Amino acid sequence: MDEVPELSGPTLRVRALMNAARELTARMSRELGMNATDMVALDLLDVHGPMGAAELARRLGIRSASATVLVDRLEAAGHVERIRHHTDRRRVIVAARPSAREASLAVWLPAILAIDQVGRSLSEDEQRVVSTFLDRITAAITGPVAVQTDRG
Repeated sequence: MDEVPELSGPTLRVRALMNAARELTARMSRELGMNATDMVALDLLDVHGPMGAAELARRLGIRSASATVLVDRLEAAGHVERIRHHTDRRRVIVAARPSAREASLAVWLPAILAIDQVGRSLSEDEQRVVSTFLDRITAAITGPVAVQTDRG
């Protein structure tokens, strides 16, 4: 097995941030009385807008059948609704209800405002550097992962 290289300080801090975000999601989902996957699904619908169950499954990394059960559960709880696609009437998309967004925002707002306060405390130059860094990290996480090895 290959040895893991020593990671840089920024990499370790990004890892800590990702873990803190995961823990925050778990805490918030408990507060809303739902599991973390349901919470992430609602966030995906809020960020990306209505989508089909198959796309939601892909983004969550779950099987389509599991996404159908998840949507059934969220619909029964009044968090989402199934609606006909505006151009393809055979297709059904899932949309978050405004009440779900309001409930989620009420739980997330303290963390969002605290993060915003930290960002606003930075100078304009610091904000630019941090924003560029985070944009590049986001691209590294969401883009294709290239595995490189040194096997001479």
